[in-house]
Amino acid sequence: MPNAVWLRFYKMPFAKVYPAYIAKAERKGRTKAEIDEIIRWLTGYSQSQLEAEIAAGTDVETFYTKAPALNPARSLITGTICGDRVQDIEEPLRRECRYLDKLIDELAKGKAMEKILRAG
Repeated sequence: MPNAVWLRFYKMPFAKVYPAYIAKAERKGRTKAEIDEIIRWLTGYSQSQLEAEIAAGTDVETFYTKAPALNPARSLITGTICGDRVQDIEEPLRRECRYLDKLIDELAKGKAMEKILRAG
């Protein structure tokens, strides 16, 4: 069962989290376009669908549960983010959130997009 902090996070509009991802990337010389590419790769949303979900104020939980096609290669995302070993998180929604956190972290650390997107 998720704790109270995570329960509040899941109900937060994705549109409130999204600017923080962009700001983190831009501080490190990366772009909003790269953030969008990562989100599209992870969730299967098209760019127009992503923009529509953000504009609609869709909460984080719904954003992930209604994702068109969660990428099966996301299981290749491993490592630690905020003290959590991503691959060991049992609660599915929290794991999905941490997958995106990990990918954004890799982008901010300068990793190449093909490695972030687990291509080859």
